[in-house]
Amino acid sequence: MLYAIAALLLFQLIGELTVHFLALPIPGALVGMLLMFAVLMLRRKVPGPLHDVSMTLLRNMMLLFIPVIAGVIVHSERVAAEWLPFILACVAGTAATLAVTALTLRWMMRRMAPAAAGHAGTSADNGDTP
Repeated sequence: MLYAIAALLLFQLIGELTVHFLALPIPGALVGMLLMFAVLMLRRKVPGPLHDVSMTLLRNMMLLFIPVIAGVIVHSERVAAEWLPFILACVAGTAATLAVTALTLRWMMRRMAPAAAGHAGTSADNGDTP
């Protein structure tokens, strides 16, 4: 488990360094996440401890939003002064997230359909189900 947490932090560090040295206008954590995704795609599997740590983080994700919410509260005057770009960024970000999620789901369902069709004839069917 400790190695999995170290791997997450290492990829984040690599992403931060990449963004810093290449002067990229995107978050280093995003670059690190994309690099980890590429490595996992090349390996074609997620190591068990990394899966376990990731699932623990996902289950407790709301705790990770507390600093963001506190930041919005602390800077509420600035948010009030610049509410239109703030709202537009939130709506656009939500729309982009939904679109990418829907496209990913469609891609995965198409990819899984041939595998599911291949297994359809191998199930134990006693003739009771339609």
